[in-house]
Amino acid sequence: MSQLVLSLDPGLRAALDDLADAQGRTPEEVALAAVRAHLRQEDGRVRAVAEGLARHHADLLRRLGE
Repeated sequence: MSQLVLSLDPGLRAALDDLADAQGRTPEEVALAAVRAHLRQEDGRVRAVAEGLARHHADLLRRLGE
């Protein structure tokens, strides 16, 4: 697994530490879960936009494939 170093302002770091403590997890576990959730959400959003564009331009895409 590769590492990523994030610089957090003191307020954000304190909030992360507090949340992790409340959940009985490490700050790293909380941050990793947040990154995974964000990537899933963005993947779904991007996929929906791409599918909408493909439907909207289906005729053009079909003609380009001929």
